[in-house]
Amino acid sequence: MNANINASAAGRLVLGTDLEVNRLGFGAMRITGRGVWGDPPDIASAVRLLQRAVRLGVTFIDTADSYGPEVSENLIARALYPYSPDIVIATKGGLVRPGPDDWRRNARPEHLRKACEASLARLRRDRIDVYQLHAPDPKVPLEDSIGELVRLKSEGKIRHIGISNVSLDELKRCERLTPVVSVQNRYNLEERHSEDVLDYCESRAIAFLPWAPLGSGRHASGSGRGLRALAAVAERHGISIGQAAIAWLLGRSSVMLPIPGTSSIEHLDENVAAASVRLSHEDMHELR
Repeated sequence: MNANINASAAGRLVLGTDLEVNRLGFGAMRITGRGVWGDPPDIASAVRLLQRAVRLGVTFIDTADSYGPEVSENLIARALYPYSPDIVIATKGGLVRPGPDDWRRNARPEHLRKACEASLARLRRDRIDVYQLHAPDPKVPLEDSIGELVRLKSEGKIRHIGISNVSLDELKRCERLTPVVSVQNRYNLEERHSEDVLDYCESRAIAFLPWAPLGSGRHASGSGRGLRALAAVAERHGISIGQAAIAWLLGRSSVMLPIPGTSSIEHLDENVAAASVRLSHEDMHELR
């Protein structure tokens, strides 16, 4: 792997008006145990992975209190505290974890307050750079959930507010209450249900964080459906299918902030190397 790879090759993006990050981040869900539950098999390796990401120019790290739960945030602090001033940590609240691979929504205001304050303690921060509602809760009015984040922001515990797993209507409802600096929805070459959300984010200069940017690993392995065009593009550029998928995301929109995650340093290096890949207009048309 080229020793000169760096996430800065993807260019820069501004969250809100004051947080500038490299446009290829790191998603810290996969540094936990199986089923996103408990500690990883090798804690020391997870720490080295996070430190390696920062050395490779990653300045945006996405996590959540539900990853582990709590494990991902604790590992980030263990690996990176005291933080470099250019590192932006985004975390999320609003999902609870009764067990491995079990995700349940809880966006009640009192839960979000406790979750935010607990994340502050685990991350060893006085203020969270970007705090995201992990998902709207059908049992709680969206305005109540966002309203609590607005109160936490007014108290200085949150710098910016983001949202995740939302429709375009839900995004607009949130914007009536507060500026939204980021939206994190599932989006990749095969799953484009959030095209309307992405287009709106582009029109409003809102960062769009595609989760599962490699189709939960299908792109990286080449096992997804309808990936022949992606494989052809990858072959032309002499890169992996996973790198082609990340390059497509970066080329799709200037507000796109991919956050591919991994537990492997080898795969981390490969993902960050995709920041230097530039797909042609013909490549993008073929993939469209």
